[in-house]
Amino acid sequence: MNRKNKDLRVVRDSEDVDKLVRRIMDNTEDEETQMAQLEEQVKAHKKKIRIRILIVFILIVAASVGIYLFIHLQTYTNVRVANTYPEAGSTDSNYKEFSEGVIRYSRDGMAYLSRQGEEKWNQAYQIKTPTVVAGDDCAIIFDKGGNDVVIFQKDGVKGEIHTTLPIEKATVSSQGIVCAVLKDSSSPKIVCYDTAGNILVEHKTSLTGTGYPMDVAISSDAEVMQVTYLYTQDGSVTSRVVYYNFGSAGEQETDHQVTQEEYKGTLMAEGFFMNQKISAVVGDNMLTIYQGESVPKETSQIKIDKEIKSVFHDNKYIGLVLKNEGKGGYELRLYNTSGKQTLSKDFTGDYGNVKLSGGQVIMYDGNNCSIFLKSGIQKFEGEIETNIREIFPTMGVNKYIVINANGMENVRLVK
Repeated sequence: MNRKNKDLRVVRDSEDVDKLVRRIMDNTEDEETQMAQLEEQVKAHKKKIRIRILIVFILIVAASVGIYLFIHLQTYTNVRVANTYPEAGSTDSNYKEFSEGVIRYSRDGMAYLSRQGEEKWNQAYQIKTPTVVAGDDCAIIFDKGGNDVVIFQKDGVKGEIHTTLPIEKATVSSQGIVCAVLKDSSSPKIVCYDTAGNILVEHKTSLTGTGYPMDVAISSDAEVMQVTYLYTQDGSVTSRVVYYNFGSAGEQETDHQVTQEEYKGTLMAEGFFMNQKISAVVGDNMLTIYQGESVPKETSQIKIDKEIKSVFHDNKYIGLVLKNEGKGGYELRLYNTSGKQTLSKDFTGDYGNVKLSGGQVIMYDGNNCSIFLKSGIQKFEGEIETNIREIFPTMGVNKYIVINANGMENVRLVK
């Protein structure tokens, strides 16, 4: 092959390589374009999926809110019985919601029942006037005007106490420490006992000194005791609220007294601890709230301009039933732990039992019942077939446990 042919072949080969390179580059650009288009398609598809999920979520939330409002923004007037546990009933017994079940008690003894009416344990005793004070973890049954106290928790009896003087008031801490006001014509006593009946604190009072003890309360850790006293000063009634600290904060104080407040012209009749740091006292014309774990101080004083019919509370709210003047009926009020009024609602009907349970105000008397939510919505107003001995909410929508002459019933509110 001559040189001319060789040169021509080289030129042709070079042209072929250029064409091949251009073709590869064109294919690469096409692939990049296709990849970019594919990525855009994937992004658009994902966006559509997210939008669809968001729409479905919004629809579910809207439906849930609608169902919730439909259920809770109306007043029910009847109940439908789902289950009955007749063995839980007793014609001569009383009942009290406690912990995860119910205490059934009478003059002859007590028993702890599950929410299915099953008896977990029982304890015999002889108490003429059984009175129950129930906390979150511990409770007592004491003989009002008598001398006996039974301390118990949900798993059984923890101790028994026999006092030397008649019991007027009694309370209990989470550990089972009992403080009682013992009646004595000349000098009533405030005595605290452990679960074995040993005296831990004995505080004597006098009508001319401290005043007459109206009520006693103790913190959950049994370190701080609140006592309300009543005495006369210059011919007028005066109340004194005193806190005693039996821990380090009260060691250097006379009689362990760390706080004292006086209220002229007021009968402070009831005091209680809402939690470890917050306590309250209710008088005939005011509500006072104290805060402080070791040395409680008054933080709120609310004047009450109506006659107080009932006082009740849980860990978050203080409730009052007040008698309306002129227009008749009653007013239901709730205050939070800061002293702010969170609810005011007028209602008719006379209910001897009022309580807070499950964040609801439950009122009942005989077979009549009324239930209010904290928002002020009246959830139920009506009659139940037989006289109510105890009622409280349970798991499920509009479900309650009612104890009456038939036993324990699981009911649902219906229109």
